[in-house]
Amino acid sequence: MSCKSLTTALTLYRSETLTLEQAARRSGVPAMKFAAALRSHGIPVREERGEAR
Repeated sequence: MSCKSLTTALTLYRSETLTLEQAARRSGVPAMKFAAALRSHGIPVREERGEAR
């Protein structure tokens, strides 16, 4: 995981462009680790329903 990819994923998640799973994949980390990164940056983790496909 690069700092740039994590920062980009955090920004896209915060703007509600990506879901948690999508943002985690983009950042290259598991969803649980990405959720922890969100919390450590003061970004609330949204309740999400199943992704539309």
